[in-house]
Amino acid sequence: MVTTDAVTICPATPADVAAIAGIFSHYVLNSVATFEETPPSKADWWRRIDGLAARGLPFLAAKVGDEVFGFAYVAPWRSKPAYRRTVEDTIYLAPDATGRGVGRALLSALLRQCGERDVRQVIAVIADSGDPASAALHRWAGFGEVGRLRAVGHKHGRWIDTVLMQLDLGGRRVGRERPAG
Repeated sequence: MVTTDAVTICPATPADVAAIAGIFSHYVLNSVATFEETPPSKADWWRRIDGLAARGLPFLAAKVGDEVFGFAYVAPWRSKPAYRRTVEDTIYLAPDATGRGVGRALLSALLRQCGERDVRQVIAVIADSGDPASAALHRWAGFGEVGRLRAVGHKHGRWIDTVLMQLDLGGRRVGRERPAG
């Protein structure tokens, strides 16, 4: 069992790449959470981590001890220069780590680091698979739904919408306060 008290959020390292590749492969092969159809290799993942670090963008791992239970990163939203302060987030958890606060810990740390790096807007592109967990996590962090793209992905024999969510980091706190009482 994973608890948030035991989870450490830290920059992903070369030692984490195999676990990251394994977590993501699960979603590529068994779900519509990603529109990838072929799992990226460990070398692909290392290039992604290294490339984002070169841009000053965070790529984080959630660990208990040395075991990776999830990862999150941001990448440029679009390549045009005017979008340079807008990023798209990505977050995936090991299947046995869901529902235990690991996603909240990862997303909170990711957004905090974005705020320290001159990022203004964070976009989430969420496959509308019927599982509300990702959208709920993003709503918890203050994201609002700003659009829907209908039937833009086709995977595992079905058409899938994507939901677009956005967070303006200009002065916003991550996570909603619970009402007293």
